[in-house]
Amino acid sequence: MSQPAAPARAALPRSVLRAMNPAALRRRASGAPLVLSLMAAAVAVVVCCPLVFVVMQAGQSGWDSVRRLLGRPLVTTLLWHTLELTVTVTAATLLIGFCAAFLTQRTDIPGRRVFTVLLAMPLAVPEFVHGYCWVSLFPSVQGFWGAVLVMTTSLYPLVFLPVAATLRRSDAATEEVARSLGHSRWRVLWRVTLPQTRPALAGGALLVSLYLLGEYGAFAMVRYTTFATAIYTQFETSFDTVSASVLALVLIVLAVLVTGAEAGAGRRRGRGVRVVREGAAARPADPLALGRGRIPALLGLAAVVGTTLGVPVYALGYWLAKGNSSTLPSASIWTATATTAGYALVTAAVATAAAVPVALLAWRHPGHASEGIVRLAYLTRALPGIAVALAVVFFAIRYAQPWYQQPPMLVAGYVVLFFPLALTAVRASLAHVPHGVEDVARSLGRRRLAVLGRVTLPLIAPGLAASFAMVALTASTELTATLLLHPTGTETLATRFWSYTTGLAYGAAAPYAAMMTVLSVPAVVLLTRRTLGPARSLKEEA
Repeated sequence: MSQPAAPARAALPRSVLRAMNPAALRRRASGAPLVLSLMAAAVAVVVCCPLVFVVMQAGQSGWDSVRRLLGRPLVTTLLWHTLELTVTVTAATLLIGFCAAFLTQRTDIPGRRVFTVLLAMPLAVPEFVHGYCWVSLFPSVQGFWGAVLVMTTSLYPLVFLPVAATLRRSDAATEEVARSLGHSRWRVLWRVTLPQTRPALAGGALLVSLYLLGEYGAFAMVRYTTFATAIYTQFETSFDTVSASVLALVLIVLAVLVTGAEAGAGRRRGRGVRVVREGAAARPADPLALGRGRIPALLGLAAVVGTTLGVPVYALGYWLAKGNSSTLPSASIWTATATTAGYALVTAAVATAAAVPVALLAWRHPGHASEGIVRLAYLTRALPGIAVALAVVFFAIRYAQPWYQQPPMLVAGYVVLFFPLALTAVRASLAHVPHGVEDVARSLGRRRLAVLGRVTLPLIAPGLAASFAMVALTASTELTATLLLHPTGTETLATRFWSYTTGLAYGAAAPYAAMMTVLSVPAVVLLTRRTLGPARSLKEEA
């Protein structure tokens, strides 16, 4: 933290000067408060319960049986399917996400603001609804390439948004220096601009990969078998939790490898990259004149929007207009909507509140322990919803019997599933808060709790809002865990949608899919504004 000038220092109280001293800051950071450590540890224990459950269940039959189960040819096939799909979809989302972000943030292509919003909107459509839309219109969308198409069109915004935010906030001075040295625009793009976005690309790739490892509904739609679908089948057909847990162990190992690769990419992030912080004076890059390439670029963005957003919108409109005939009894869509919104809002509040102590511990006291807690939290995102749901049922029956098949069980499953999303948003917001702010406030006689409530939380309020929106968005569309954990007689939009689609009643399922999409739009808009910030004026962009 930089020291204030001599006249300014003379005007400050001595207690404030002592708090701002770097040595004092290091002493304060040397030991984490006991209450904060206990709260973060308690959250970590709850979030990691599914990992403990999977290991316990897999070990029930002995590790010799585990090795025998893992040696089956089916496991090799599942591993190849999962890895092949993860690599292909991640590469495709990185390519589409970076190109779309570059065109909308760094070129003179018309309609950049409109395209920015439209390119983020596929997040409002759940992955299994994407699969339903494609399969209901084009039954040939099946197998590996069907899964690639559905998941790429669903997940590329996870790369597009962080890359666009990085390009929007990065300082153009480095690129201008490179161009002044005679480098072509393409060389500057490859040697300067791309390294600037490496952290965002790595983070987006991590999220995409973890989503792919745990996804079930979309793959069931296109009839493509992965570890997640095999785990669900093992439990649904034979209630074989041991075999399902053994397969989930493989997913955990894959998640460890993915998070380790992302951490390695983080250590190799480009040096000398200047990124403008919020509130600082930005030096926007001059828009790249596309010239003759403007028409192909426009057609490319239009094709992406038409494929990723146009197909779902058309499919939902088509089936809504065609009718809702079904052999299943009708149910009130408004009751399901109210139930879904209630669970989503409660889950978002609990997950965001739980993420605060973990994020604060990692921010105030970085080290192996706090970083280990964060990494463990991310591992649960790779588990399919059925594994998390089984873990919640296991611990509820043994330690919380009154909550069995009650609303708290479903909320607990949602919180465990989506806690990594909340933690990501809160940590990103804390990264913009100077470390000395809390110490200065405490030096003025404020208690830790008062500093948290009056200083830290207001500063990270945008991150808390982003966390709330992200968790509410994903919780309102969760399918697999909901099928197992929802209380008897309670239906959400996702469970009603799934009941109709399994009977091929596409028209009857359309209203529920449309309502899930409508509920998700405000969260996506908030997330887009939080990630990219308010749009700059044309004068500033020029």
